[in-house]
Amino acid sequence: MLSAADPVRVFQNYATLDLVSQGRAEIVVGRGSFIEAFPLFGHELTDYDSLFSEKLDLLLDIRGSEIVNWSGKHRPALTGQGIYPRPVQKQLPIWLGVGGTPQSFVRAGTLGLPLMVAIIGGDTHRFRPLVDLYREAGEIAGHPPETLKVGLHSLGYVAETNEQAAEEFFPGYAKSFSVIGKERGWAPITRRQFDGMLGPLGSLLVGSPVEVAEKILRHSEALGGLSRVTLQMDPGGLSHEQLSSAISLLGQKIKPIIASAI
Repeated sequence: MLSAADPVRVFQNYATLDLVSQGRAEIVVGRGSFIEAFPLFGHELTDYDSLFSEKLDLLLDIRGSEIVNWSGKHRPALTGQGIYPRPVQKQLPIWLGVGGTPQSFVRAGTLGLPLMVAIIGGDTHRFRPLVDLYREAGEIAGHPPETLKVGLHSLGYVAETNEQAAEEFFPGYAKSFSVIGKERGWAPITRRQFDGMLGPLGSLLVGSPVEVAEKILRHSEALGGLSRVTLQMDPGGLSHEQLSSAISLLGQKIKPIIASAI
């Protein structure tokens, strides 16, 4: 959530991670779907978009040069300071995380940044017009089509069978979203709603390796091609053993299915 963070510190932290991981770090930055961090760090909610725009501009400047000259409205200027450490990668990947706001898709395309679409509910194909808007904005800005990558971020979990995955993931998922719902006026999550999102067009990537792999491929087709898919498994309140098993299934079973289909 870049709006409530300092871009200098964000870059330093991820550059350190990149060094430790020998060039495997990437950043997904977004405005944030929750607003609690604004008063926590002394920001005004009325600056919601301008904070993000300015901080993204600074983060991209830092990525492009170790010596930075920059000024803005929301933080002190930089006047030739060096930003260290520098990452292993020549250009640390920065994805723009978006929800459902058309302006965010256009911003990503105009800047030529890879797009990470966060879909935590509803049907994935509904986001196709917004993804098309991203690609159109990127083309107008002169960015090569191959650089306009689209990723999908979804809640998900993999187990040996569909039934096992659903039964293990639902209790923690329902608890997490019901707690959030109390703060935001949502009704508690029901099993019927959960099962609906497990369907062929639903957003949840929960099921057996074959089920999840086939759903990822359907989502990719619906959105005009995906370069990356990430699964957020922690809302399920799962054990270390369950998460380890899911990660193994992603690499050993899901990856080969998808690789053979593309």
